[in-house]
Amino acid sequence: MQAEERQKRIAEFVQSVEFASLEEIAGKVDASVSTVRRDLAVLEGGGTLKRTHGGARVVTPRSDEFAFSARDTHQLAEKEAIGRACAELINPGQTVILDAGTTVYHVARYLESKAPQIITNSLPVANLFASSNRLEVVLSGGVIYPRLGVLVGPLAVESFSKIHADIAIMSSGGLTIDGITNSHGLLIDIQKAMIHAAKRVIFCFDHTKLERQSVLPLCHLDCVDAIVTDYAAPQGLVQQLRARKIEVLVAPEHSTDQSNSKP
Repeated sequence: MQAEERQKRIAEFVQSVEFASLEEIAGKVDASVSTVRRDLAVLEGGGTLKRTHGGARVVTPRSDEFAFSARDTHQLAEKEAIGRACAELINPGQTVILDAGTTVYHVARYLESKAPQIITNSLPVANLFASSNRLEVVLSGGVIYPRLGVLVGPLAVESFSKIHADIAIMSSGGLTIDGITNSHGLLIDIQKAMIHAAKRVIFCFDHTKLERQSVLPLCHLDCVDAIVTDYAAPQGLVQQLRARKIEVLVAPEHSTDQSNSKP
């Protein structure tokens, strides 16, 4: 593949996912990491994208599809119900990993009374508890990606590869009976490290993510201990998951009162 064609494909790929690692880009264009580094330097010089530690990101995103603020407005009542239900699974004083998903943010809103130690790469979660004296928040290292409200990159992965936690609470772009998928390669690297760091893994999905396959594979269902979802979850899939010995908690439709959540 000629350099010009390779750089065009790199630019199109990064534009589609907004943020990608060197290894992920190299795999997409069948080139070495060193070649991709040179291509990214050329593309950055032309203003197409911005190089970061361990990868590249777009300069001007095409839409708000991946932005935290935009995603958090989707299925808001369901996310609140899931957040409250999932928080009931946490015991006081446990060490809890929280990923950067918007549904997990709604779990965090109900955790303060449990006084857990929270480890996260989510800037919104860190900000939520910035003034709280009731719990300890450990924020991972990494590169800040403001639109996603997340710390990403090799330093973030390394942070989670060196810790041990009681529970990891996570979300992703989709779940089918074949496994869990997500849309960002850099998020997947971090989430895999989170899964390995936790004794118990809980995934939170509103019903729109069920029976849906996102771009990239994250993990098989045998990595999952429990799933929390909402009342509109497909009953057939719920039964299949329970048959696989996965605990499935379905939050009730009316659970939208926020009186016990953090303002």
